[in-house]
Amino acid sequence: MTITGEMLIGFSAVRGNEGEQRAFNPATNSEIMEPVFGMGGAAEVERAASLAQQAFDVYRNVPLTKRAVFLEAIAENILALGDELIERAHAETGLPVPRLQGERARTVGQLRLFARVVRDGHFLGSTIDAAQPERQPSPRADLRLAKIPVGPVAVFGASNFPLAFSVAGGDTASALAAGAPVVVKAHSAHLGTSKLVGCAIQKAVMENGLPEGTFSLLFGAGRTLGEALVSHPVIKAVGFTGSRQGGLALLRIANARPEPVPVYAEMSSINPVFLFPSALENRAEAISAAFVDSLTMGAGQFCTNPGLVLAIDGPGLERFVKAAAEALNTRQAQTMLTPGIFDAYCTGTKNVDAVQGVTKVAQGQSAGERPNSAQAALYLTDAQRLLDSPELEAEMFGPASVVVRARDVDELLRIAEHIEGQLTVTLQIDAADHADAQRLLPVLERKAGRILANGFPTGVEVCHAMVHGGPFPSTSNAMFTSVGATAIDRFLRPVCYQDLPDALLPDALKRSNPLRVWRLVEGEVIAPV
Repeated sequence: MTITGEMLIGFSAVRGNEGEQRAFNPATNSEIMEPVFGMGGAAEVERAASLAQQAFDVYRNVPLTKRAVFLEAIAENILALGDELIERAHAETGLPVPRLQGERARTVGQLRLFARVVRDGHFLGSTIDAAQPERQPSPRADLRLAKIPVGPVAVFGASNFPLAFSVAGGDTASALAAGAPVVVKAHSAHLGTSKLVGCAIQKAVMENGLPEGTFSLLFGAGRTLGEALVSHPVIKAVGFTGSRQGGLALLRIANARPEPVPVYAEMSSINPVFLFPSALENRAEAISAAFVDSLTMGAGQFCTNPGLVLAIDGPGLERFVKAAAEALNTRQAQTMLTPGIFDAYCTGTKNVDAVQGVTKVAQGQSAGERPNSAQAALYLTDAQRLLDSPELEAEMFGPASVVVRARDVDELLRIAEHIEGQLTVTLQIDAADHADAQRLLPVLERKAGRILANGFPTGVEVCHAMVHGGPFPSTSNAMFTSVGATAIDRFLRPVCYQDLPDALLPDALKRSNPLRVWRLVEGEVIAPV
């Protein structure tokens, strides 16, 4: 497919006139990739939003089976792009080809998961409390609840996942599954990749006879176009993955609207790892090897990167640090996604370097003349220094981590209470550690959306039970997840129908149950007959 520099607004290719941009190759540090992309602005947002508004009531009432087929068609169209998609994403991000192939599989898997979610209909939350006209002292009306989509959704592509958290990523897939039209703002770090995937979605919309405004893809300056998109009255929810600064900016815009709307922003997390004494005594070296692999995977550019390690001081911790340092010292520098991300990583490590009482115990191999390449780093300090130094809790978003020595479990508890909200917390534990881990769990449940035992957090399974969210500042709303089947709940709201004639009820609530969905009737779960 020939990549062109136009946006996709409904079924039209539209060239923006708010400036131009070429895709950037971080490995060569140059803007050499064609074509030139025309950037959009308020006019293009208005056109996309208007089409989305026109499409909303039609698209949300498309039969569930047709909606599921649409999601599956997007998946097939992405696969049909073949090597061209992987090669373009590799050139625009510097990410290894196997990693991108895995990410494509995850993207396709998400779309197929949501197709299954749509078909089974559980997400509708169909609930019935039938009328009780004879009830005393007062009768009860017929009450029926079902969920409907909130309205058109704005999605911001993420820098670190050009496929799985981008144009056809989890936010877009879950919003389309909910029945909401989507307007995507492509990330400037992978313009060509975004255009290819956008064409795959547009093709699926057209092939399935869906309304034109079901999907649009915009290119433009983050601040200008992003503000216009979030502030547009047609947009009823926002999905975002990126920096704390960016997420908070979108929150301020959304909250300043005459009608505020929810922003589901995944922002900042350092994902503490607690190493317990028995686990260290029995397998310090094995834990350190897995830790280094997790820390350096993808140049550390994961929101679940293990950026903080906490353990009680002793021989086991010394063995862990020694083995981790030896392994990290041999790791090659890796190309980061953008010059901006590389510069931010360098600034973050310099800030840690400047904290008194912190020792750099390991550093990866030099990049030499290769641009935008991050050297891994491992630091060591004590608990009080961590508590007194905000710089040590800042997300470095790269292959760097801080190991913290604590005196005892009480000090670990003190640190656990102190840290901010996180996407994940990891426990490296053996059976002898369970009593100490039990003391921490109530605190960690308040601090994180996912708690792991004897693994590492880089790797987010796409399934029904996954939670990829957590208390602020890891996300802007700890009640929801951006990965997994329940991500669809972000873009739904409940409606109660009181005494409506059966002919006027949505299919999910009709007496004959034409959708054949499971329903909660008088508090009892009832299978379709």
